[in-house]
Amino acid sequence: MTETVRVAVPRKGRPLEAVLERFATTESIAEVADEITSTLRYEKSVTKGHTQPEHDVYERLADYSDLSDPAAPEYTLLRDDRDGMPRRIVFDSVVLEIDGVDIHLVGREEPFRALRTHEFGLGFDSADLVLEEVVKLRPEGLGSIEDVNARIDPMDTDVRVVSGLGDTVYHTLMADPELLPPGSELDRDFVADYEGELCISPRYERLVEAVLGTRCLDDVTFAYPNGAPEEEAAIAETGIGVYLTMTGSTAREHGLVLGEHLFPSETVLMENVAEATPAAETVKRAIASPELETELKV
Repeated sequence: MTETVRVAVPRKGRPLEAVLERFATTESIAEVADEITSTLRYEKSVTKGHTQPEHDVYERLADYSDLSDPAAPEYTLLRDDRDGMPRRIVFDSVVLEIDGVDIHLVGREEPFRALRTHEFGLGFDSADLVLEEVVKLRPEGLGSIEDVNARIDPMDTDVRVVSGLGDTVYHTLMADPELLPPGSELDRDFVADYEGELCISPRYERLVEAVLGTRCLDDVTFAYPNGAPEEEAAIAETGIGVYLTMTGSTAREHGLVLGEHLFPSETVLMENVAEATPAAETVKRAIASPELETELKV
């Protein structure tokens, strides 16, 4: 009988798409992955008010899920945080076959926490969440996915990062150029000598402490966007800050210069080492490609 490995994955968005792309090793799996991605992009458009569907959410849900096939994609409804708390269609599960192993991708709101509680042996989530929850704060900063496992207390969790999927958006220093002396670099050393406010998103406080290092923050006070329409606008008002960017175009529109890429915000494959099995090892080999620059030595 074919063994099944359950893998926790995000329910929607860029991280789930990165996972589906990574599993799309055959044409048949690629077709399923494209179907899930297209469905969720359409539902996101509905959520954003950009698309007006002909059918209500329950009819669409029934249309998407083929309950006669236990391996087919399934979806579920979650309450959205918009006014009125409307329901949103998100990914629930699908079964894929790779190298003789059935892989059951199961949608979770917080895959990393599902691994921490030993509900799963393998899972995907944002590297940011690992930093926010279990990485120890030290005087020196942390700058790469490879540094993460060394900062995890083995007494705190059995979860380790295996590899990154390369869907990278960087936490990046940004500043008003008038704040920088001629010839200076906007990097960790600049922040270490800086005194004043540093604008960040409130939920990233511990993450920024981890990637900058506590040494850099002795004379720094965190400031927050306070309802600004764009984080870059709030950073421009403060003078310096940290925010996610891929191209930096929005930051430049607000007159900011880009500095050091502090840490890659990307989706990572994780394992709970206490739940390792031969089948799980097969899955890891299939999806942790040596061609990935962010693969770790484990």
